[in-house]
Amino acid sequence: MRNLFFSGAVLLVALVSSVTLARERDPVAVRTLLLSEHPHDATHRIYVAGQVVTVLRFEQACDPARTKLLGWEGRFEPLACVGKHVVLEPLRDLDEDEGVPLLVTLADETEVPFLLRPPKRDEWAWTDQQVNVFKDRESYASIVSALGDARRKNAELREEVERLRQEKTSKDSALAAVLASGAIDQTQFKPADWVSGKDTDAEFHVTLFRGKGKAGAVFKIKNLDARQSWALKTARLVTLAGGQERVVAVSATSTSISPGGSGVVAFVVDKSAFMEEGALTNLLLEIYRHDGLRQGFVQLDHSLVEK
Repeated sequence: MRNLFFSGAVLLVALVSSVTLARERDPVAVRTLLLSEHPHDATHRIYVAGQVVTVLRFEQACDPARTKLLGWEGRFEPLACVGKHVVLEPLRDLDEDEGVPLLVTLADETEVPFLLRPPKRDEWAWTDQQVNVFKDRESYASIVSALGDARRKNAELREEVERLRQEKTSKDSALAAVLASGAIDQTQFKPADWVSGKDTDAEFHVTLFRGKGKAGAVFKIKNLDARQSWALKTARLVTLAGGQERVVAVSATSTSISPGGSGVVAFVVDKSAFMEEGALTNLLLEIYRHDGLRQGFVQLDHSLVEK
């Protein structure tokens, strides 16, 4: 579902529940699965999404005649068992409570059961794009794959720690925290425009602010989901014309919004972010929710930082 909301000539907000839009920026999700690591858990979960290919990669060839989805073939593209790879592609997203059994039989007659599930609806959710499956956790290939996983996770954690460190020491982050708290009169920001709208998951009221060399945006969000908390996973600021990444300061009143509850997320952008090739340009602020979907975007006109 996609809804557009206009306020004046410069402001545009779209509440988007389109999986395709969000996945344009998702990194490749590759992980290692060691079968001997969980001897008491016979069925291993694989997280799949509609129209996204997931590849299971084994140490030996699989048996095409004995590798199959158990009664769910009509919900997937035809299962492909090619050499050491099993290729899966759901025709659409699985429902939250659905689980599809998959049985893979290897050339040595080892049977490996899996349960295909939709990604978890939380901020750590992912869709498996490639899963490297190993029977022998001590093998060279298994160790190399697991080491690669550890290095990627370590790099992601270091990047997140550095981002949080910069946010805590940023003056713009302090301003964003003041905006989020509602203490607008303690700043030099003045309301410039506003827009509101809602989709099936959330209701948004957005106010844009004009400041001295800075622009602000305050999102008042009501979570309309009856079961799932809402949380901001990340925000992305780019130039509208060239798509160049820019820095944006973010502050929220809480880490998540409970079902039926409300919260505030505020953003502050320095005038320098509006500069592109020596001239002021418009920006696009995108917000991504807990499950990685792009929930919406708002255009920031360069007039917000002009004198």
